[in-house]
Amino acid sequence: MESELAVNAVLGDISLSLAERHELVLEAPPGAGKTTQVPLSLLQADWLGQQQILMLQPRRVAARACAEYMATLLGETVGETVGYRVRLDSRVGPNTRIEIVTEGVLTRRLQSDPGLEGVGLLIFDEFHERSLDADLGLALAMQGRELLRDDVDPLRILVMSATLDGEAVAGLLNQAPILRCEGRQYPVQLHYGAARKLSESVIDPCVRLLHQLMSEANPGTVLCFLPGQGEIRRVQQQLQLPDDVQICPLYGGLKLAQQRAAIDPPQTGERKLVLATNIAETSLTIAGVHTVVDSGLERVARYDPNTGMTRLHTQRISRASSVQRMGRAGRLGPGQCYRLWSEEQQDQLAPQAAPEILQADLTDLVLQLLNWGVQNSDELGWLDQPPAGAWQQALQLLDQLALSVLDGERRQLTPLGQQVANLPMHPRLGRMLALACECDQLELGSRLAALFGERFPDEGSHPSVESRLQLLRNDQLKGALTGWRQRVLRQAKDYQRRAQDIAGEIGLAIAPEHAVGVLLASAWPDRVAQRQGQAEDAGYLLANGRRAQPSQRTTQQWLLAAELGGRGNQSEDRIYLSADLDIAALERALPELFRDTEEIGWDSREDRLQARTLKCIGAIELHSKAVETIDGSQRAEAVLAHIRNRGLDCLSWPDELQQWRARVQLVAAHEGDPWPDLSDDWLLANLEQWLAPYLETISTGKQLRHLSLLPILQALLPWPLSRDLDQLAPERLKVPSGSSIRIDYGQTPPVLAVKLQEMFQCEDTPRVVNGKQALLVHLLSPAGRPLQVTQDLAGFWRSSYQDVKKDMKGRYPKHPWPDDPLSAEATRYTKKRQGS
Repeated sequence: MESELAVNAVLGDISLSLAERHELVLEAPPGAGKTTQVPLSLLQADWLGQQQILMLQPRRVAARACAEYMATLLGETVGETVGYRVRLDSRVGPNTRIEIVTEGVLTRRLQSDPGLEGVGLLIFDEFHERSLDADLGLALAMQGRELLRDDVDPLRILVMSATLDGEAVAGLLNQAPILRCEGRQYPVQLHYGAARKLSESVIDPCVRLLHQLMSEANPGTVLCFLPGQGEIRRVQQQLQLPDDVQICPLYGGLKLAQQRAAIDPPQTGERKLVLATNIAETSLTIAGVHTVVDSGLERVARYDPNTGMTRLHTQRISRASSVQRMGRAGRLGPGQCYRLWSEEQQDQLAPQAAPEILQADLTDLVLQLLNWGVQNSDELGWLDQPPAGAWQQALQLLDQLALSVLDGERRQLTPLGQQVANLPMHPRLGRMLALACECDQLELGSRLAALFGERFPDEGSHPSVESRLQLLRNDQLKGALTGWRQRVLRQAKDYQRRAQDIAGEIGLAIAPEHAVGVLLASAWPDRVAQRQGQAEDAGYLLANGRRAQPSQRTTQQWLLAAELGGRGNQSEDRIYLSADLDIAALERALPELFRDTEEIGWDSREDRLQARTLKCIGAIELHSKAVETIDGSQRAEAVLAHIRNRGLDCLSWPDELQQWRARVQLVAAHEGDPWPDLSDDWLLANLEQWLAPYLETISTGKQLRHLSLLPILQALLPWPLSRDLDQLAPERLKVPSGSSIRIDYGQTPPVLAVKLQEMFQCEDTPRVVNGKQALLVHLLSPAGRPLQVTQDLAGFWRSSYQDVKKDMKGRYPKHPWPDDPLSAEATRYTKKRQGS
């Protein structure tokens, strides 16, 4: 069978290409044999010599499975020529030439040996999954190779994938050549279901379909893809299948024996149903599969930089994923694939899954890069640059955890940060383990760290950390909890052993009843939570400013919210796992989390400044005290903040001031420099420049409104501009009647409202700003009502005046309405008074 594998046709080309170049991209579909055949075929390559092949596998199950299979092909056991290293398990020996590692293992090896001495070929398998650690491993390997390896002792890099944009990867790898291997895929008949919303459960339709399929006499294994462990358990519980059907779950948290049972052929005379997560999409080969049932869903961790939290999201798979899952049914012969969604929905699927680096918590990545010596992500090569928002939040968290510090313009890891970077855990848990060492609670800290590294199998139960710790002390557990307990305890022992490297002198005492909450708060200081009010359904305010409701009622005043759920666009989350917290004990243990500040702000209800001293942990205020004396500069700064918040309307703007501003603005619009901009936008943006010096005695809204702004703003107009203003934009204009009429600069264009008779003999429209701005003349009746609005006075006299005269002469007979207004005497009086 091995001779029939599609990849065998290109094995010679792979070796030849790597001999000529130090980089290669291999595209081969699932089932082509690339994972096992490529490393074995390259063992005897002349260019490799006796160096090692290091192969990265994204998943532990796949790493173990392919190592065992390759060892079998060589007639050996794992740990001889072929070995593996994964979390909690290692099978390598002194003669191991092919070592398969998972992602965290590769990162730590690169940190301790950036040049990968003794390694001739580094293979990235299943790179299309675009995991965060794979992207990081490739970036570090490329830079380490550039700095520490040369053409005499090159490190070759081979990137293998089933579905990938090979051109982009090749470009990243110095325009590496691309080899494509066509798969030998048998036809697969597709069956679509009804259109289904993402929010609809897949359990019932999946159970119905599986009952139908397993009631038929078709031989072979049925592989069913479900989004997560919870769905796998619920489907398994609802299935009632014949005795000859072996049901095997398959996901990352299972015991090795259970994983092997899912992968191996069914026992003689039995049929097999495998209920799997997307772990079975690519690198794992499950024997005998002819039928695939696909829910079309997957569960992914997505980081929300708005909340600083990572949540599991159930989402539709990509089109590439659907093709890979379907292909599982066509490896051995013609197969069937049942999709629990419609054909129209298939066309709407995204072409590829989003790379993890674009939606993940980057804290560990940034910690590793700082440990590597990188300050900015653009110092390395990436297929996708880490998002700036998530990068900055990671830096802030590392500072908050005391793992990094900004030294001038460079951020450095603290000694504690350097130690935590070498631990196989999230930096939060590493910080907690360090505190556990300091307070002689290493066993407890290790168990807590392990708890958060293993998914709890009984969702919705045991919502307190203390109750889950109690389960670890119970050796009578049944079902899935048994395996969970064994894995957690095993991981805890490993953490306890590794923590010896960071253990210093015991210098801190924490009461045992307070230790759990304090240790967890050292890892998640942003999730310290205070109850808001005394009502039964009172929620909690978190130190990060978010609000949350506990999944079960509690009257505890303080909590540590260890696991939260909800949507990032909602203001309130759900607390699914918590620990009691004694805030006084936390302050004694970690006083750096608390800050004493003085707050000066505007109280809208009292309409005045208020100052107080605060003790806070994040956004949570513990207590405050009023401050009577406020420094003048602080007072001015607080009043400026109030004005920015409320706008300029909280100041007093009498008409005299508004007219003066409008005059300056008009001249500035026509003359430009050196006339200042006094628009609202400029005034708000430059409050410190023109207003701050006058605010040091202001405490109330009344005082603010009584502040005379005219002389303050006039000070912005230097001599001789203040003199020129009266010439260029005079407040009043003398009209032909001799009257001095006020110009309204508050309108655009400025308005001259004057009785019609007072403008006799005036043919040209009045202008200001050296004739650059014509006034809008409102010609008024003797009663002061507008008869005509014009900027063309000459045109009015020639045309519209005669109509106005005809209409007004009978209504106002005492006032002059001459036939020729341009030769008549302008007057503000009646004819009788004018004659006298």
